[in-house]
Amino acid sequence: MQKGKINVQTENIFPIIKKFLYSDHEIFLRELISNAVDATQKLKTLSSLGKFKGELGDLTIKVSFDKKKKTITISDRGIGMSAEEVDKYINQIAFSGAEEFLEKYKGKSEADANALIGHFGLGFYSSFMVAKQVEIHTKSYIEEEKPVKWVCDGSPEFEITEIKKKDRGTDIILHIAEDSEEFLEEYKILNLLKKYCKFLPIPIEFGVEKKWEKVEGEKDKDGNDKTIEVEKPRIINNTKPLWTLKPSELKDEDYTNFYRELYPYSFEEPLFNIHLNVDYPFNLTGILYFPKVKKNLEVQKDKIQLYCNQVFVTDSVEGIVPDFLTLLHGVLDSPDIPLNVSRSYLQSDANVKKISNHITKKVADKLEEIFKNKREEFETKWDDIKVFIEYGMISEDKFYERAEKFCLLKNTENKYFTLEEYKNHIKDNQTDKEKKLVYLYTNNVEDQHSYIQLAKEKGYDILVMDGILDSHFINLLERKLENTSFVRVDADTIDKLIKKDDEIPSKLTDDEKNKIKPVFEKNIDASKFTVVFENMSETEQPVMITQPEFMRRMKDMSAIGGGMSYMGAMPDMYNLVVNSNHPIIYHILNETNEETQSKLAKQLVDLALLSQNLLKGEALTEFIKRSVEIIK
Repeated sequence: MQKGKINVQTENIFPIIKKFLYSDHEIFLRELISNAVDATQKLKTLSSLGKFKGELGDLTIKVSFDKKKKTITISDRGIGMSAEEVDKYINQIAFSGAEEFLEKYKGKSEADANALIGHFGLGFYSSFMVAKQVEIHTKSYIEEEKPVKWVCDGSPEFEITEIKKKDRGTDIILHIAEDSEEFLEEYKILNLLKKYCKFLPIPIEFGVEKKWEKVEGEKDKDGNDKTIEVEKPRIINNTKPLWTLKPSELKDEDYTNFYRELYPYSFEEPLFNIHLNVDYPFNLTGILYFPKVKKNLEVQKDKIQLYCNQVFVTDSVEGIVPDFLTLLHGVLDSPDIPLNVSRSYLQSDANVKKISNHITKKVADKLEEIFKNKREEFETKWDDIKVFIEYGMISEDKFYERAEKFCLLKNTENKYFTLEEYKNHIKDNQTDKEKKLVYLYTNNVEDQHSYIQLAKEKGYDILVMDGILDSHFINLLERKLENTSFVRVDADTIDKLIKKDDEIPSKLTDDEKNKIKPVFEKNIDASKFTVVFENMSETEQPVMITQPEFMRRMKDMSAIGGGMSYMGAMPDMYNLVVNSNHPIIYHILNETNEETQSKLAKQLVDLALLSQNLLKGEALTEFIKRSVEIIK
C-alpha cells in the first residue's frame, strides 16, 4: 500500500477545476471515454506490431451506473497501468500540468482560464467536477505487473493499493457528488454518450435495449416470419462513420443514409455533398452537405459537428470556420483540432485557421466542378444554394474570386446566366447615355408585374432578385462590376430607368403643372408621397408610383442587418409620378367641377396604389364603391 500527496504546493486545484470547467461539466464523460479509447487503440497497435502476444478478445468499452451506490463506472480492456505508471501519469505528469496551469491562471479572466485548462492535460481530472471520490482499478497488459487501485477524494491526498483483478484494462469508478446527482439518471448518461461518443472507433456499451428478432424456421398464424422481442446490449456508437471510409467505396445512397443518421429529424434531402480527405499540410477528413437553405438563416446554423479523432468537440463552429460555411451541414474531423473545452482557444489556433481556409477552397472546387460538368443539374438547385453562395461572396473576397465563375443570375423568363454571360446578354440594349450598364431587377414578380411588362415592351431584360441577401448582394456587384448599376423596375418611370439621349417633350406647361399638382397632393399622404411630373408616352400609365432606389435599398438592407439600422425606422417614401402627356391628365386639368376633378384624380391615385399592393382596408373599400359608381 502506498499513501502520498500529489505534488502540488497549492491545494485548491480541484475547486479551480470545478469552478472554471463547471459551465461544461458534462465533458467529464467525454474525457474518460476518450482515455479508454486511447488505451484500447494502443493495445491494438502493440498487438499488430507483435509486442502483445495475448488474445485481444472483446474490446468493448462498458459504461454503467448504480443509482443506490451513486457511482458511474467506465471499464475498458486496453493496455491498463502498473503501479509505477499510475504514479507517473496520474500523480506526477497530470498534476505538473495542473501546477503550471495555476501559475498561468494567476490574474487571468475566466475565459482565459478555460482556454488554458484543456492545454495542460487535465482531462482525467475533469471527473472531479462531478465526483467527490474517484477510484482507478487497473491491470497492465504486461503479465508480471500486479493490478492496483488508486483512490483520491478531490484533495491532493491519494492512496495506491494492490487488488485482485482478473482482466487487463482499467475501471474508473466515480462516486458522484450531491450537486451532480443528475448524472445518475439513465437518460442523462445516454444523451451524453450519444452526443460525445456517437462515432468513436471502439464499441461503447451502455445498458440494454429491446429489439425484435426473427425466429429461424418459424412462422406466425398468418404465415409471416415469427419475431420475438429480445434484450440486447445497447451499443452507442457507429465505429466506422462514413467520413473514415474512402469516397471510392461509397455510393450516393450511403451519403444520404449518413445524413439521416446525423440529422434524424430532418425531412429534407441534402442537395449534394463534399467528402474531404486531406493528409497534407494537416490531417482533415469529413463530409459536408449542402442543405436547402430556408429563408431564416439562423435556423440553419450549428449543424456542422466538429470532431477530433472521432471524439465530438463542438457543434458551434462560428468563428472556427468562415461564417458562411456555418450554413453547411455535416462533420469535420481533424487530430490537428485540439480536443479542448474552450471555443476561444479553437478560434485562435493557427491549425484551425488553415483548415478553415482549406475547406473554403474545397467548397469552391466542388461547386465549380458541378457547374462545369453538370450545369443543368446546377441550375435546378441554384435557387436553393443561392443564399449560401451569395453569403460567401459577400463575406469572403477569396470565395468571391472563385464564385464569379459559377454564380448565376436568373431572369423573369427563368433563364440562368453567369455574371459574364449576363453582361454580354444586356450590354447592347441596357447601356445608358453615360455608357453605364444598367441591370434591371424585380424582388417580387407578382407585385411588380405591370412595371416588368413596361420594361419588357422596351426590350429590356429583368432579373429576379428576391432572396433574403439580394439587397446586400446587389451592392457588392455594383462595387465589383465596372461601370454598372442595379435599378429595381419600379424605382422610376420606364424612360428614366435607363436614361437614353432622346427625351419626350411635355404637353403641359409649367403653369399647368403647378395648377394640377395640388389636386393630386390633396388625395395622397404628403408624409409618404411626393408628386412629380414626368414626360412619358401617351400610351403609358397616367399615374405611377415609384420608390427611389437608394432609400428603398438601404431600408431592405437594414431589415436584415448590415449597418444603417436607423434606416429601418424611417417611413417608406414614394414618388407619385404624373404622366404629363397622358390625355386623362389633360382632361382633369380642364375639368371645371372641383368635386369631379378631385374624384378622377383620387381614382388614378388609387389605381396606382393598387398596382403596388399599397391600397388596403377602408381605402380599398372606398375605391371599389367609387369604381362601381364610375362604371354606372
